[in-house]
Amino acid sequence: MPLTLRIGVFSACLLPFAWLIYAIATNALGPDPAEAVMHVTGEWSLRMLALTLLISPLRQWTGWAPWMKLRRMLGLYAFFYACLHLFSFLQLFIGWTPARIWEELVERPYITAGFAAWLMLLPLALTSTGGMQRRLRRRWLQLHRLVYPTAVAACLHLLWQARSDIGEALVYIAIFALLLGWRLRRYQQRRRHSIAA
Repeated sequence: MPLTLRIGVFSACLLPFAWLIYAIATNALGPDPAEAVMHVTGEWSLRMLALTLLISPLRQWTGWAPWMKLRRMLGLYAFFYACLHLFSFLQLFIGWTPARIWEELVERPYITAGFAAWLMLLPLALTSTGGMQRRLRRRWLQLHRLVYPTAVAACLHLLWQARSDIGEALVYIAIFALLLGWRLRRYQQRRRHSIAA
């Protein structure tokens, strides 16, 4: 993959963060800046996760293998925005008191689902390097299948916190359902071929 394309994708993924910093500095986040920060960071984490899952279908549809070289970058950006989302929640809404954090996790299912999604992203980010892939070998592939339940937990987090306005949540759920459905279909096809062989 051309270096210029990788740099371009990297820069494009960083633009939402740059805009957020600018908006904070210029008081351009509207009447509820804390809510705006939460919304922007959470939405871009979901978008990056969806783009990460889109890479494999793109490779099949286009026949262009270098797409795969973008997957790790996009996955790390999904984790980056998820971290911003989580830390913003802790800093701006509930504070860093362990007892209060535990109370929120127990009493609010959407927070439980969101935190579960972040926890599953954490080992994927920590083992994203080529060195870890070589060390873990087959276990690396098994570990990185956590991206699928992560997507489910992220969708539940969005749906459960949406309350009455679930339109945006349903759009994301449909996107992730298509991406995960494509993988399930591919798995079933490979399984049928292996049985036939």
